[in-house]
Amino acid sequence: MLTLLKLIQALVRALNSDGTPSQVAAGIALGAALGLTPLLSLHNLFVVAPIVLLNVSVPGAILGWLLATPLGFALDPVFDTVGRALLLDATPLAGIWAGISEAPVLALANLNNSVVLGSLVGWAALALPIYAGAHVGVRRYRATLYPRVARWKVFQAVKATKLYTVYRMLQP
Repeated sequence: MLTLLKLIQALVRALNSDGTPSQVAAGIALGAALGLTPLLSLHNLFVVAPIVLLNVSVPGAILGWLLATPLGFALDPVFDTVGRALLLDATPLAGIWAGISEAPVLALANLNNSVVLGSLVGWAALALPIYAGAHVGVRRYRATLYPRVARWKVFQAVKATKLYTVYRMLQP
C-alpha cells in the first residue's frame, strides 16, 4: 500500500511540476534506465549524473524508476537472452568483450553479465519511445485532465492549506 502511495505521489509531483513536458519526459526516460537495469552497476552513475546536473525533472526520474522497476524484473529473462546472444553468439563482438573485461575501469561496468548487458541494450532501444510517449502523455494530461482535477473541491482545499504553501516554497 505504501509503495502505491509513493507511486501516486511521484506521479502527481512529476505531472504537476513546473518543468516543461520535455524535462519531465527526459526525467522519466532516464529514470527508466535505473528501473530496467540492475541498480548497482557502474553505468547508472552515467544515468544519475544527467538527472542531477542537467535541467531534468527529478520527480519525473523517480516516476520513471518506480514504473520501470517491476517491468525490469519481469523482463529479466528477455534481457538475459539478449545479453547471452551478444556475449556468446555474436562472434564479431568477441574482441570488444575481451577488451572490456581487460580494462580495469570497464570491467567494473559488469558488461560480462548477460542481464546487465541485455537490460542496458534494452533500455537504449526503448529510451526514445519512452521519452516520446511520456512527452505526449504529460502534454495531454496538462491540457485535458489537470484542469478538471484542479476544479475538485479536495484539490482546492489542499492547495489552500499552509502546508501546501510551505511545500511550494521549499520546492527547487
